[in-house]
Amino acid sequence: YVHFHLISSQVQQSTKSVVLLEIFVSILSLNLSEPAYGADIAKLKYKLVAGEHGLIIRVKGFNHKLPLLLKLIIDHVSEFSFTPAVFDMIKEELKKTYFNMLIKPEVLAKDLHRVILEHGKWSVIDKYRRLMKGLSAESLLSFVKAFKSQLFVEGLAQGNLTC
Repeated sequence: YVHFHLISSQVQQSTKSVVLLEIFVSILSLNLSEPAYGADIAKLKYKLVAGEHGLIIRVKGFNHKLPLLLKLIIDHVSEFSFTPAVFDMIKEELKKTYFNMLIKPEVLAKDLHRVILEHGKWSVIDKYRRLMKGLSAESLLSFVKAFKSQLFVEGLAQGNLTC
């Protein structure tokens, strides 16, 4: 198991940044689906998560091929690109996800509970409002550039590894 947390101060600056991070991670996952298909067949697993402070990358599997999968993911992060159609599709999916969260009382209650207890946590309501105001593809590109320019990486490796 190898976990990396790409932490950037850009993420917690505003609801716009939090929403842009979620869009970034969704597009990145979509971009990786085809090139990482062989890794899935070889029983290597990966997951990308929009964390509270940045991007979380989790990979697991046999150690001799794990670096190749990790390199593929990092290459896609560093050379991030997308089409306007993909951006619009992901944005619409995220709107539906936020809306579905808002209409479930138990999910909304848990979210508001976290907002009250945790410093710097943005509510689903705030994120939905920000998304409804509109976001551009250019704002995503500038966010990703700023995200990568102020990056701090934490890692955890567990298993049969050599340094």
